[in-house]
Amino acid sequence: MTAVIRVGVVGGAGRMGREVCRAVLEAEDLELVAVVDPAAEVGGVAAELADEVGPSAVVASRREVLAEAGVDVAVDFTIADAARQTLPWLAGRGIHAVVGTTGLRPEDLASLGRAFTGDPANAVIAPNFAIGAVLLMRFSELAAPFMESVEIVELHHDRKRDAPSGTALRTAERMAAARDRAGVPSLSDATTEVVLEGARGGAASGGVRIHSVRLPGLIAHQEVIFGALGQSLSMRHDSYDRRSFMPGVLLAVRRVRGLPGLTVGLDALLGI
Repeated sequence: MTAVIRVGVVGGAGRMGREVCRAVLEAEDLELVAVVDPAAEVGGVAAELADEVGPSAVVASRREVLAEAGVDVAVDFTIADAARQTLPWLAGRGIHAVVGTTGLRPEDLASLGRAFTGDPANAVIAPNFAIGAVLLMRFSELAAPFMESVEIVELHHDRKRDAPSGTALRTAERMAAARDRAGVPSLSDATTEVVLEGARGGAASGGVRIHSVRLPGLIAHQEVIFGALGQSLSMRHDSYDRRSFMPGVLLAVRRVRGLPGLTVGLDALLGI
């Protein structure tokens, strides 16, 4: 019988953190043993979380409880500034990490690659844990060399702090790299007169334009629009509920111990 994986959730008071707690509690092969969030300093929030996760999980504002509770894998859904402090701390204590925090820069990933070496801890960092979003990125990468131009429209809820989204940036990077491997030139923008600053969005890797929408009522959505002579190709993924991310999160929790070092994205876990 496979040993139960002891899980801690960092950012457990947030919308995604609470969803991760619920998903872990419902999984027979996982045990939620610690929940960390600065909001736990407030008595009401700590009591509320303790009520949700039950008596088997320690709720605290201190990350030290992760080590004290014997956590095997910590799931981090916080903010970039906090994750930059927490993740090296986890690596130094041999605690594997599954990270959905957005806003991490390329230099952050390079630093975390040096921290998570597989001895003693590994990490999986994904810009998006929805399986459909991972497939959209892969399909976009395949299509990019064959179409003349492409732009990304990403839409998220109005409380999202960063723009553009990590998923959009990663999609642009992968498409630009695919075009480069195929010897296709970077994209250029023929617009010469911008009446309203920012109307053409932001230029990401390879000249891919990204447009960010922030509105109440949305969760996480992305459309990739390709154009070529006399035709267009549009692909879109929509997450209508935060539960859409949980199968990917749990997959990473179960697999991270066997993936040496730092893994970026779910592709390797899905075999695509």
